[in-house]
Amino acid sequence: MKDAARLLVYFAATILIGALLAPLIYWACQGIAAHGIFPFLAHVDFERYFRRALLVAALLLLWPLLRSLRLNRMPDFGLEPNPRWARDILAGLALAAIPLLCCSVVLVAIGIYSVSPAVNWPALGKLIPTTAVVPLIEETFFRGFILGIFLRTGQKYAAILLTSAFYSLVHFLKAPDQPGTVVTWTSGFNSIAHSFAQFADPTMVMASFATLFLIGLVLAHGRIGTRSLWLPIGLHAGWILANGAVAQFTDVQRVVLPWLGRNLLVGIVPLGLGCLTWVLLAAWLKHYGALKN
Repeated sequence: MKDAARLLVYFAATILIGALLAPLIYWACQGIAAHGIFPFLAHVDFERYFRRALLVAALLLLWPLLRSLRLNRMPDFGLEPNPRWARDILAGLALAAIPLLCCSVVLVAIGIYSVSPAVNWPALGKLIPTTAVVPLIEETFFRGFILGIFLRTGQKYAAILLTSAFYSLVHFLKAPDQPGTVVTWTSGFNSIAHSFAQFADPTMVMASFATLFLIGLVLAHGRIGTRSLWLPIGLHAGWILANGAVAQFTDVQRVVLPWLGRNLLVGIVPLGLGCLTWVLLAAWLKHYGALKN
């Protein structure tokens, strides 16, 4: 219970400090751009700075949290060195990306998606560093630190459920972009308030939450099954890469709720894809992954 209380304080402090930092980071970047250095920063909306400020706050507060919990070695988090890390990354990429890519081909064939007449190549280029960096950061944080802390209670399934629920909720902590908004000291807190505006459509929220929650379960299974982060990193990267590629090479022609929303994170079809990846992951761990309990 003490660990859980410290985590709650950590999350609350992260949001508070992130909200305070966001205007400072925004004004600093605007000043840099005004002097002709990185002029593109002048056109970045405040919400992106807000999301980066939350990440900065989370990283700044992580060390005091780990010190208070007396965690400083991999075994403290239930992790072990993995000599087969490259194989696990490639397996995760394949298990996540192949079902999604195959589904996109079917969606094009039946007319729900169409092949895009023009590809945004710069956006496609940015997908590569995103695929490399985001899974590494998020898996280290969620499946490494957060799940590792919850696992210390000895309640494995409760730890998995709590971490997956938190992972899903954090992805809703972002407000819609508001270009042209005047930035003040309270803008970060306004962003937090606006983040909850999307809950006005509970059907869409539950649909997105369900898919993200399932993804969290699959990633946790990969992490616990190998006592390593490399397999979930590969899975996460596979989803980002495949979803980003599909978004660039195709256009949505029809939204067919509840089967499919405007992307492959909303609807029954994405849930089915997640379940398929989970089944494939379990089979792979059983035969090749040296599953450990």
